Amino acid sequence: MTEDQLSSAYVLTLSCPDRPGIVHAVAGALLVAGCNITDSQQYGSQTTGTFFMRVEVTTAASQSDVYAALEPVAVAFGMQWSLNPAGRKVRTLLMASKSAHCLNDLLFLQRSGTLPIEIPAIVSNHKDLAGLAEFYGIPFHYIPVTADTKVQAEDQLRKIIAEQDIELTVLARYMQILSNELCTELTGKAINIHHSFLPSFKGAKPYHQAHARGVKLIGATAHYVTAALDEGPIIEQEVIRVDHRRTAEQFVQMGRDVEGRTLAQAVQWHAEHRVLLDGNRTVVFN
Repeated sequence: MTEDQLSSAYVLTLSCPDRPGIVHAVAGALLVAGCNITDSQQYGSQTTGTFFMRVEVTTAASQSDVYAALEPVAVAFGMQWSLNPAGRKVRTLLMASKSAHCLNDLLFLQRSGTLPIEIPAIVSNHKDLAGLAEFYGIPFHYIPVTADTKVQAEDQLRKIIAEQDIELTVLARYMQILSNELCTELTGKAINIHHSFLPSFKGAKPYHQAHARGVKLIGATAHYVTAALDEGPIIEQEVIRVDHRRTAEQFVQMGRDVEGRTLAQAVQWHAEHRVLLDGNRTVVFN
């Protein structure tokens, strides 16, 4: 896709109380703006009474012209909405501790052009991954965290997010619990990866716990970060089958592979504006 094509392609996402006429009104406003709809998906939640929609369009009009055409409709229906250039790379901060597998997967996929993100910084509470950041040419910020320095460490993190215009923060096996205040600030803008199906096997050596219990399925869950630890809205999950012949170490390796894939998929869907929040659930247009 050329830069000219990117500049004339947009993704509209919206949510609002469900009522008749929403699709008609949105389509009409897009027509007025000279847009051609190339993809449209919608969903009405019977649980919350909320309507969700994702529309891709192409147009010769500017983003401001399309925005102006949609704004009266958004006001009339009480919409939460956004209009983004299709294919625009989302500025993403990656955070990790010592494990490299999720971080390396994201860095590789971003460099290969698979993930529509740009990564201006990597943050870690250890120095182990500095070499990996250097290999990819991305600034590495070592911010140690202790009980006494947690507040100052999070202030440093906020500074990086502000200075780098970060839109998405990804906890790629970052083994620190963020404060409730920071979680609230990052609502809908931070993704975490968790081993297994939540909330199974919390604590140390989860795959060893799973092996000891003789489980037949292991997996990973990617979810938005909330103040409730590991209980945020789920974006993606993947599961793989195991059996008694596998060792605990094989569980660990297989788990790392599925964690990397699951996190990368969640990041991609978020960056493509396919994930909308519905209370403690998500609507994923994939």
